[in-house]
Parts: sequence; C-alpha cells; structure tokens
Amino acid sequence: MKWLTVILMLTGFIASAQEYPRKEVDLERLADELFGFQDLDLNYEELYENLALLLSSPVNLNTANAEQLRFLNLLSEAQLQNLLAYRTENGFLLSIYELQAVPGFDLPDIQRIAPFFTVNDPATGFGREFLKRLTEKGNSYFIARYDRTLQTKAGFTNAVSESQQFTGNEDKLYLRFRSARPGDYSYGFTMEKDAGEQIVWNPSRKQYGFDYNSFHAQVLNKGKIRNAIVGDYQSQFAQGLLLGGNFGFGKGGETVTTVRRSNLGFLPYTSVNELGYLRGAAITVEAAGNILVSTFYSNTFRDAGITSDSTEQSFATSFQTTGLHRNPAELQSRKRIREEQYGLVLNYRSQQTDAGIIFNHIGYDILVNRTPRAYNQFAFSGNGLDNLGVFLNSTVKNFTFFSEAAKTIKHGYGMVAGILGSVTPQLDLVIHYRNYQRNFYSLYSNAFAEGSLPINESGMYWGWKYRWNRKYTFAGYADLFRFPWLRYRSYAPSDGHEWLLRFNYQPSRSVLLFAQLREESKVLNLSANESNLYLTGEGIKRNLWLNCDYGLGGKLRLKTRAQFSSYQLAGVKTYGMALIQDASVELGKLSVTARYALFDTDDYDNRQYVYERDVWLAYSLPAYSGVGIRSYVMIEYMLSRTFSLWLRWAQTTYTDRDVIGSGPDAITGNTRTDIRAQVQVRF
Repeated sequence: MKWLTVILMLTGFIASAQEYPRKEVDLERLADELFGFQDLDLNYEELYENLALLLSSPVNLNTANAEQLRFLNLLSEAQLQNLLAYRTENGFLLSIYELQAVPGFDLPDIQRIAPFFTVNDPATGFGREFLKRLTEKGNSYFIARYDRTLQTKAGFTNAVSESQQFTGNEDKLYLRFRSARPGDYSYGFTMEKDAGEQIVWNPSRKQYGFDYNSFHAQVLNKGKIRNAIVGDYQSQFAQGLLLGGNFGFGKGGETVTTVRRSNLGFLPYTSVNELGYLRGAAITVEAAGNILVSTFYSNTFRDAGITSDSTEQSFATSFQTTGLHRNPAELQSRKRIREEQYGLVLNYRSQQTDAGIIFNHIGYDILVNRTPRAYNQFAFSGNGLDNLGVFLNSTVKNFTFFSEAAKTIKHGYGMVAGILGSVTPQLDLVIHYRNYQRNFYSLYSNAFAEGSLPINESGMYWGWKYRWNRKYTFAGYADLFRFPWLRYRSYAPSDGHEWLLRFNYQPSRSVLLFAQLREESKVLNLSANESNLYLTGEGIKRNLWLNCDYGLGGKLRLKTRAQFSSYQLAGVKTYGMALIQDASVELGKLSVTARYALFDTDDYDNRQYVYERDVWLAYSLPAYSGVGIRSYVMIEYMLSRTFSLWLRWAQTTYTDRDVIGSGPDAITGNTRTDIRAQVQVRF
C-alpha cells in the first residue's frame, strides 16, 4: 500500500513539474530569509558556507534526528513533529515526495526544501560495503578557485614600510576536496593562500605549504559509535552557550526558528576562517539506551599579539582574528599561543526530551593579559578556564522548550531559556530570555546575544510569524536588552532595543516581494573630550528594505531592491541608500548573473550590506559605503554533470575619493576590480 501511495505522489509531482519546472534552491533568496539583516557581529561567510555545504551533502530524512532537522530552519515546529510521528509510524521514507502524506506538507513546501534532503537507506558497519561507499560515484567533489584584485595595493609596492610590505604575490588560491555520504562518513581537506601570503615549507613558522591547511575524517552511525572525527572539527551542543560552532544565525529575516540552537554534536570544519575551530579528535558513543557520551580533545595554535613585561615574562595582549599573514607585522602574531581544549558531554535523549551536562576546559601555554581599557576590566585573563553547564530541551505537541545554564568556575554564570512553537497552523511564536554576567567567559559560544560573545548582557526577545495563506506572510520581532557594565565604544551601563517588521507577498513560485523595516537603539560614546569623563548618547539606526524578485518566461530572472537607512546620534542625523538591479538568465548549461547598484551614504554608520551571488561555496557581502557604483557579472557553465566552471568580475567605482582603503591595503585611484575563477569536478 505504501508503494502505491508513493507512486501516486510521484505521478502528481511529474504532472506538476511540467507546469512548474523544478529548480535548485535559490541561495540568494535563502540568505535573505535567514540572514535578513546583515550588519550584526556574525561571520556570515561561514554561516553561509555551512548552509551551502548541506546542499552538497543533504540531510538524510531517514536518519536525521529532531535537532538536525531544526537546524535547517526550513520547517515549522508543527511540520517537524508531524514528520517525526509519521516516520515512527510508517518507517523509512521511500521518496522525498512521500512528505505529501505528512500533515502540514504540500507540494510547494516539498519543492522548496527538497534540495536539502535525501532518503538514502541508512547504512551502518565497516565491512566491504563501507569501503565500496567510500569510493561510490557522486559522493565526492574537488574545487579550485583563483582570485585577484587587478589594481595593485600599497603592500605590494615600496609605498609602505618594510614591516608592511607583502611577502607573497597578488594571487589568492583556494583548494577543497570532500567526499561525504549523509549519516555515513565524510573526509576531505581545504587549503588557502590569501593575496600577499607565501606558499613555503617552514616548520619553524609552523607553515607547511599553503598558509592555511585543514583536514578531517569522520564516520557516523557505526554500531555504538554515533560519531567519530579526527582532524579539524567544530562542536554544537545545547544552545551553544559553552560549545558552539558557527551555526548561530542571530536576528534577521527569519524571526522564529533561527533563535533556537540545535544540539548537533561534532561536525567537520571545512571553512577557511582561521579562528574558532578545534583540531584533534572527538567521539560520541551510545553508552546505554538513550544515553550518549561525547568527549573531545583539541590542541592547536592561535594568532596572538605577544609582549613582555619588565621581568621578561611573555603574555598575550590580544587574539588576532583576520587570518592574514602577508607581511612581517602580521607574521609576527602567527600561531604564537598554544590552545588546549578538552571536554565531556553526557546527554540523555528521547523523542520528547533532550537533557545533559557539559564540562569544558580551555588552557593556554602563555598568560593572557589584555591591554587595559576602560571597558575590558572584567575580560578573561589567565592561563585557562573551566566551564560547567546543564541543558534541557523538551517537546510537548507543537511546542519546544529549550534552555542552558553554565558557570565559569570561580567566576560568573550565563543562562538562556525559551519556548518556540506553532500556536496555530498559521502562527509561530518564540520567546527567549538571556542573562550573561560580565565575568562569564565562554570563548567558543554562539549563544543568542546582541554582542559577539555572551558576556555582560541580559535581554528578552519576542518573535512571531503569521501566514495568512501561501501568498502572504507577516513576521517580526522585538528585543529589549541591557548591558550592566561598560562595552566597547560605550563607557557606561546602558539599555537598548531592536525591532523588525517584514511583510512577504509571493503570488507564485517565480515572484517574491517583501518590505522590511528595522530600528535599533544603542548607547555609544560621543566624540572624545579633554576631560576624564566620557559622554554617551543614544544612537538610533533605522533601515527600510523594499525588494521585488520575479521571473520572466522561466529563463530570465530579475531582482530589484531599494535600501534606505538613517542614523541619529547627539542630534546629528545622517542617511544612506542603495539601489540595486540584478538580472540572471539560464541558457541550458550556461547561466549568467549581473548586478548594477548605486549607493550613497553619509558615513560608515549608514553602510549598506547587500548579498551578492558568487561561485559555489563562496560568499560575498560587501559593505556599500560612500558614494559610488557597484557592478558584477558572473558566468557559470556546466560542461557536464561532473565538471562546472565559474568566472566572476566585480568592480566598485567611487566618486567621493581618490584612494580606496588604508595602510598596506590602500589602492591609489577610485576604482577596484576583482576577478574570480573556479573549477569544480564531481566524481
């Protein structure tokens, strides 16, 4: 009977596909939905890459647990619970389109999420079948990417001092290989050389070829071993308060599902961001029944500024986060401090409850003692820290409660708690509370916060989304927050708020219109004065986005956007705007995307962030600031099912300056042109 149901569903899908041809997911539209406002303290490049990697290795609907499904932020809580109940009652799905038999799913929903999922039979064991799967066709790909800025930066000339002159050439190179099968295995490597860096073999400088090298090997669901990984990896447990990889989406266009973090465990690290990863080994085993035990060890080097005191004792005054090692000044901080981490997670997991205990230790071989500033008197210092935490997630019908509390031993605590659910099939709600003391130290967190780390902050967030029908969606959030102690650029305890409203209208699969309004208020320092008193004022930023995304004839797609902003501080109000026109056309194996944008901003506070379509697994989110024109053209050509080629040209021309950038990155003139080429081979 189940086979007959699936056949009928596939027949219906084929008939529908004749009217609406199925396309791969539009990552540009998805970025608008998930990263709705993009000037937060988040690494959007890595967030996007983590999301895009799911397309190259989709989630297996037959093995994914509730946390893995929630992470995609594509399903409402009602849809998720209906899917889990259906899978429990009927067993493994035979096709993605069997979801039509699950309450709450219809064909448009399935077409939207299909690229993220697969329904492969769950494979276990290490026998001959495993070796066969390792070399199975279609599970592997290789990427080679080349970048260059056509104008010469000052660091490549004698216009700067010797300590700032780049030692390498102007080419940026990127190589990636990965082979993966959802729920089974993954292995691969990533290598990168930024423009100005060298490719050298220098063990004394801890460089072996490319400036950055990463690798991993992982197996999943092998008997009692749920997950084992060696090499570079990241951890995502509970609400990310202690162990959080770069999976926190923050506040933006998706106002409900992105607030809750997913308890994913250990995942491969494949990004080129040279900060935030673990290097060593990790394992999760099924100890007994519903009890999982996870443990990990990491030992690696971080970039840091090192200095010595009068007793010649060395200590780190800052951690460097750029990942750039192009000149003697930058190389001086390369891999200067050793970081050792280990931890243990005891996790009880059933269909309705997910609870556990987390212990995490971080240690350094050099004392950390940051350069004293008014705002960082309570910043972490010392040779290491220990954190202990607990978490509880519970699901009742269409609602999920999530929470985590942790304490830095001998210091402060942090906690988060919230509830998310579907009140009706049309209305989704979330309420989230957070409280992080000024001496709570969690250096690898992605917990929900206004700042980049959960410290010196408390707040309450309300988010909602209402769907009248398939065409109309209305969403929004309000966030009230407080900073009990001084912050960077805000030398007084302060309060703030943020709210957003977003209206979506999608009359058909090929047309999407939305309007988005946002306001944020934060207290900031005013201009420096000669007294010892710091004056502060309320800075209010408002943004308005108007967007129209529409297709013509199935081949041509156009997107028009207008972005406006204002910023007010100490009675002075400034403005910014950007007008963007995109066009993309698909001609069989060839696709072309182009943009022409005008921008005009009074200052950097009114900079306009606009997502740009880029080559596969690359993310572009430039800040349009000043007065000028931004344009790009990208060509993608699929020579075959296994071989693809991308070429991208992008140019920014300013009318308000004769020099772009500063220091070794300065370009003489008012134009910057970047080219990018990428080749991908699947096998």
